[in-house]
Amino acid sequence: MLSLLQIIYLILDVAWFIVIIHVVLSWLINFQVLNLRQPLVAQIWDGLNRLLEPVYSRIRAFLPSMGGLDLSPLILLLALYALRIVIANNMTALI
Repeated sequence: MLSLLQIIYLILDVAWFIVIIHVVLSWLINFQVLNLRQPLVAQIWDGLNRLLEPVYSRIRAFLPSMGGLDLSPLILLLALYALRIVIANNMTALI
C-alpha cells in the first residue's frame, strides 16, 4: 500500500510541475519573451492547454468572475498541495 501512495505522490509532483510550467510559459508569452509563431513554443503551449484546460474549466465553473484575472491555476496548485499533505499523513500512518 505504501508503494501505491508513493506512486500517487510522484504523479502529484509531476502535475504540480506541469501547472507551474504552464503558468510561467503563459507569462513569457504574454510579456512577449516567447512567440507563438515559433513551432516548438506553439506545440508545447498547445499540448499544455489541451492537458490543463479541462481541469481549469471545471475550476472556473465554481469561481466567481474576477474580470481578467484567472485564479484557476492557483486553486489547482492549492488542491494538489492539499492532496500531497493528505498522502504524506497517510504514508506516516502506514509505516
